[in-house]
Amino acid sequence: MDPLILSRIQFAANISFHILFPTITIALGWVLLFFKLRFDRTGDHAWMKAYFFWVKVFALSFALGVVSGVTMSFQFGTNWPGYMETVGNIAGPLLAYEVLTAFFLEAVFLGIMLFGFRRVSNRVHTLATFLVAFGTTMSAFWILALNSWMQTPAGFEMRDGVAHATDWFAIVFNPSFPYRLIHMLIASGLTVAFLIAGLSALRYLRGDRSASMHKALKTGVYMGAILIPVQIFVGDMHGLNTLEHQPQKVAAMEANWETRPNVPLVLFALPDEEARENRFEIAIPNMASVILKHSPDGVVPGLNDYEGEHPPVAPVFWGFRIMVGTGMAMLALSWAGAFYLYRRDALPIPLAYGFAGMAFSGWLATLAGWYTTEIGRQPWLVTGVLSTADAVAPVPGAHVALTLAIYVVLYLVLMVVYLGVLTHLALKAGKEGDDEPDPAVEEAPLSQPVAGE
Repeated sequence: MDPLILSRIQFAANISFHILFPTITIALGWVLLFFKLRFDRTGDHAWMKAYFFWVKVFALSFALGVVSGVTMSFQFGTNWPGYMETVGNIAGPLLAYEVLTAFFLEAVFLGIMLFGFRRVSNRVHTLATFLVAFGTTMSAFWILALNSWMQTPAGFEMRDGVAHATDWFAIVFNPSFPYRLIHMLIASGLTVAFLIAGLSALRYLRGDRSASMHKALKTGVYMGAILIPVQIFVGDMHGLNTLEHQPQKVAAMEANWETRPNVPLVLFALPDEEARENRFEIAIPNMASVILKHSPDGVVPGLNDYEGEHPPVAPVFWGFRIMVGTGMAMLALSWAGAFYLYRRDALPIPLAYGFAGMAFSGWLATLAGWYTTEIGRQPWLVTGVLSTADAVAPVPGAHVALTLAIYVVLYLVLMVVYLGVLTHLALKAGKEGDDEPDPAVEEAPLSQPVAGE
């Protein structure tokens, strides 16, 4: 019943549930814009059918993201008052910028996206789609700016134990921000790519051969095939940046105990923090030095240089491997799917099952990467400025345990409902196909005017 551990678990549960939905909406907004622009250019109603299906997914994901985000923000006051007391001068404005420049933009124009296709001109509807997509990206910009500042703080000074901004440009564009932002945006793109491909493959397996399904399927598969190599490159750059600014995190990711050259890449091991060694280790000689220092003789920092000041090794080590392993599976599946779609314009049934099974693989990779990043920051809440233990509220452990249990049960119910709705939408769309004209599309010509224009 340690309130510190329980508060950390509770915040982890909240952020884990919350991050799933912005991970979808950030990239899905741009995919919707792509669908809309293709319709505007070609007049092919199949693109709008794809748009109408996925805008429902966007709206549902956006709603759950808002609800879970509000709940999560309450915990700054209830569980972590030391956070705002110490760095509120920096965290507060960044969170406010996110609301003012992103959330309001999304909320205002989402209604036009959902209900305005036959009520506003085609150009206004396309513009609304763009503004919502832009708003989701701006939201990611500000949230990642704050999170990156907590990892690599800059542009501030401490006065009487309180952080005060001295350079907002340095705060926003702190050393890890560009890498972290790009890495997260591409992660969102991959999440959406495999979600689109997965649900489209499910429709395909249920007998749907409609043009809208096929266009969405190709979009998801090609998008995944393009983005995953880019993500591997960006991830490598992000890792080198982390090595420079948070070497103890990289040491935990590699389960490397001694600072030395010729460090092997550990593929599998059971890190033992008490004995400060790895058990049952399977490794590739010199490869960690090659990856991190681009030379087999490169010296890689070890955990023993940070004893008592490094994160727990096992969750960081395994979180990183789950993320990378999922990425490799994405690479293999998306390239195989792209090959068949390019050569034969169809997916073999085994690959269709593969995409359906990996529809939510982006969530797995995102959570694994997020745990690697956030647990890897421990024992700091803000690196070198505020420890996690110093920020927690003096709340009885039993109280935290009760609210934690309520949150977990509520989130499990919401997740079951969310997945059920997505499955229902996919199966319903699969039955309908494109055989019957959609009144929402047929009654709205490409150059539809609005009364008064």
